[in-house]
Amino acid sequence: MTDRLLPQETTGAPCRCLLMALCLTLSLGCGRWVTRTQDHAASRAAWWAALRPDVRPFTGGAEPSHRGNWRPDLMVLPYAEVEPEQVILHNIRDCVYRTEEDYDVRHFDRVVRLADLRTLDFIVVPFKESDALAHTMLSFGLADGQHIVFSAEARLEEGEQYALVPSATRQYELMWVVGTERDLILLRTHVRDVDVYLYPIRVTPEQTQRLFLAAVQRVNQIAQRPEHYDLFTNNCTTNIVNLVNQLSPGKIPLDVRVLLPGRSDRLAYDLGLLAIDGPFDQIKAACKINTLAKLHADAADFSAAIRPHAKPLNAPSR
Repeated sequence: MTDRLLPQETTGAPCRCLLMALCLTLSLGCGRWVTRTQDHAASRAAWWAALRPDVRPFTGGAEPSHRGNWRPDLMVLPYAEVEPEQVILHNIRDCVYRTEEDYDVRHFDRVVRLADLRTLDFIVVPFKESDALAHTMLSFGLADGQHIVFSAEARLEEGEQYALVPSATRQYELMWVVGTERDLILLRTHVRDVDVYLYPIRVTPEQTQRLFLAAVQRVNQIAQRPEHYDLFTNNCTTNIVNLVNQLSPGKIPLDVRVLLPGRSDRLAYDLGLLAIDGPFDQIKAACKINTLAKLHADAADFSAAIRPHAKPLNAPSR
């Protein structure tokens, strides 16, 4: 997902319309639905499959493509070279935004030693229109204090804006943005003026390395073969859930809060994934970083400055 939702009218595709209505209805109260079965993998696959009716009337049967008149900040796809002890990341984005349409596009490459991966943060960016809907990202912390963010997004063309119906009927391509925290966080706190929550995750360095490699593999998959973005089955949060469950099957169960990722932070809390103890409301308040991001926007140690909460616990996730 992105951070803003624009309405758009359409007809047809009743199953998807019902699902969209369900999401918007649940967003008002966000009821909870968790499915636990002995055959979890089969159950989860069947559940997601039910959300994928034929939407070719909307897309014209078009296959996803890397060819397009892309927005400049979404034009360059990242990719990586994976070696036994390190990963060479290409096209890490580090844009400087003045407005949504006025920005300097910058990219760089970096060698990441797997042994230098230290921490993991889960970033939640609720929509202004409904805080039950949100964009989610992962941020990997390195030994030198730098952080690399992975963000699955709808790849927009020039003049295109994210809207409900196109996102639900696969009219966008999927892109994994790999970028700096200064880029991906300040775009949201400064330019889009939306709330940003940064939650430290309870992981070991080994678990962080495995998830990083899985995310890198996913980035390379998209670079090699384009996919459609899908509001229900191939979005920011489902991509994260799939990565986690790929490494630890069933770690994140079927839950309506995956479809309503504005509540995904509470789901992470309920699953014991957050590295801060205490009542959830207090944790959420402590992890809102808008004020700090604005105060330290130009700081050399930006990533350290926006982390006032307790340091992540290097203990195995429960």
